[in-house]
Formats: sequence, C-alpha cells, structure tokens
Amino acid sequence: MANILYLVHRMPYPPNKGDKVRSHHLLRHLQRHHRVFLGTFIDDPEDVAHVPALQALCPDLYIEQLNPRSTKLLSARGLLTGRSLSETYYRHAGLHRWVREVQAKHKLDATVVFSGVMAQFAIPLLPQVPMLVDFVDVDSSKWAQYAPEHRWPLSWLYRREGARLLAYEREVARQARQSFFVTPNETALFQSLAPEVAGRVQSISNGVNAEYFSPQVGSVSPFAADEVPVVFTGAMDYWPNIDGVCWFVEQMLPELVQRWPQLRFYIVGRNPTPQVKALAGPRVVVTGTVHDVRGYLQHAAAVVAPLRVARGIQNKILEAMAMEKPVVTVPSCADAIGAGFEFGVVRAATAPEFVQALDLLLLSPEKTAELGRAARQFVLKHFSWEAHLSALDAWLPPQFSDGRGRA
Repeated sequence: MANILYLVHRMPYPPNKGDKVRSHHLLRHLQRHHRVFLGTFIDDPEDVAHVPALQALCPDLYIEQLNPRSTKLLSARGLLTGRSLSETYYRHAGLHRWVREVQAKHKLDATVVFSGVMAQFAIPLLPQVPMLVDFVDVDSSKWAQYAPEHRWPLSWLYRREGARLLAYEREVARQARQSFFVTPNETALFQSLAPEVAGRVQSISNGVNAEYFSPQVGSVSPFAADEVPVVFTGAMDYWPNIDGVCWFVEQMLPELVQRWPQLRFYIVGRNPTPQVKALAGPRVVVTGTVHDVRGYLQHAAAVVAPLRVARGIQNKILEAMAMEKPVVTVPSCADAIGAGFEFGVVRAATAPEFVQALDLLLLSPEKTAELGRAARQFVLKHFSWEAHLSALDAWLPPQFSDGRGRA
C-alpha cells in the first residue's frame, strides 16, 4: 500500500456535478489499493453539510472553504504577476503547509492532481514525489473559446487567461510523470499545443454508475400528466450550460411549442444564475437543486444537451443514456462519446436540426424507447469507471501489501 497525495480543486463529494463525479470515482479507485491523503477546497456553501460524510470516506483529509467573491478579487493578482487567474484563484498557504506536513510525517509515494491548477501544491515535492496530473479537459482552450462570445473587456480577459493558462499547463505537463485527458480529442489537442510532452499524455475516459442511474419500476414522475417534458441537466452556474439553455430557449423552444403545445422545458441543476432564472416562464421551469435527478431523466419525453462551447465527455449525457434516454446533442459531444443514432445519441448542429431531431423522438415513442435501451447497453459496455481508471495504475508505485519498502 502506497501513500498517495490526492489534490482536487473542488470537494469530490457528493458526486453531483460533472467534475465531482470524475474526481469522486478517482478517489474511490485510488483507495482500493492505497492510503489516500486528500487536499481539497469547498466553493459551494451547500457542500459544507457533506464534510462529515467525506471525512468518514477519507479520514486523511484537509478541506479549505473558499469565498468565491473574495477569492475572485484576490485572483486578480495574476494580472500584476503575469500568472493565470485560475492558478492564483487556488493559491492557499494553508494547503501548502498541510502538504509539507503530510510529506514530513508519512513520506508520500506519489501525487495525483485533479485539475491542473492544483499542481502548484505538488510541484514543491518534486522530484522526490512523482506527480500524475488529470487535466480532464484543456481548460486554456475553453477560455480562448469563451472570448468571442463576450464583449470587451471580458473578451480580452478571456483571451489573456487562455494564453497564460496554456503556458502554465505546459509547464505542469513537462514536470509530470504522466498527464491525462478525458477524450482522445482533448489529448490530441493538448499534444498539438504542447508538442514537447506528446509522449507523456494519454486519455482516460469518463464512466457512469449504471447501477445508480438505472430506470426504476414505479418511480414517481415530477411532471404533470398532460405535459411533454424536455429536460436538460447540469450545474447552472457553469458558462457552457448557461449558454446552452439560453440558446435552446431563444432559438428552438418557440418553434417546438408551436408543434407541441404541451411541451415544457425543464432546466434541472444547482445554482442557477440570474440569467438562467430569467428564462423561467409558462414553458420553462428552472428547478434549482433537486434531491434526485433520476426522476427527471426517467420520465422525460426527451433529453437535450445543446452545449455549443462544452468540451470532453459529458457525464450528463452518459447518465441520461444509462437511464435509457436518447439524447439530442451537438456533434462535438457525440464524437467524444463515440456513439451514433443507433445507440441513442442524436446529432444536431443547428437550431433547426435540434427541432427536427426532437420532432422525431416525440412523434415516435416506441422508436425512442428502443433507442433508449440501446443507449443503456452502450454505456454498460463502454463506460465502466473501473475499466477506464485502471489505466492510471500503471503510473503509480507498486502496491506493497506487507508494508515493507517504498517505491
């Protein structure tokens, strides 16, 4: 059993949003054969209530709560130092101190970093403690992609962040033993941006808990009996999700309602911003946090993921598929999953194509159900968490079951 330092930018419990799902399953995977020391942050006050559960799951734990408003102001120091705002956002003396104390007391064998910004706490341990980095996505490219969608000065700020963060990501990857991304496309993108580390980058796909996300006989529907519910799920303080639901409401919903007068669009997810709340009306429901998203997925007439600026494999799509629901989504998200229409992933690049695809699903409940069953079989075959995360094991120290020796 090796001593593994695991650094995560957002508390990996409960697994109720995309990055937390992946970081949670990675934590559980590491714990199968190693002692894990977890250092993380809380950026959502609702997560404070879950600290005791995480403490029980991982006793070797350090958590620091961030105040997003004041931390954003402090991160502006990056403008003066030439650093990325993302890196400076997560700077914290307390976590640096805890990492040094853990190393002094327990002699760490390796560090696993989840999200490149957390590498700043692992780099001081090099070269004695090798570092593995799960970047998940090429975050710098996200920021660059946001820029054209905003006016100055945000457009300038996002372009600057994309450039500064890419420089940081390249430096982190250069010092890592191995780096990981969620899809082959993200891996290839980073290799093109950082050719000097091309031989030390690989893909580890997302998975889905298909036992939890499974249709339940007799489950209660959250919808009225006479409505046609179309559902989107996701954290609603995340810009790609905000952009996606706004695009759907503005460009697709009016025509859909003309065709389907009982149609109602459900935006299901935590922390809706004022921009998202403003969408609420007779044909749009903004739920905010829900106790269990599965009922919304199971009883939806259709599920959509109109994510124009999202990257990588979307857990929300995998979860819907596991619930036997086909999903209408953009080509980039479909390509990341690698499934086509016959497996319940319906591609739509434009607003008219989304309308046409939803028409097809709503007009043919039997065909929709058939596609849903195929979708679940696809994720059962291709998206097991353990099967994917086991690729990390080749880069970790040997598992010393007798406690003698070190890597």
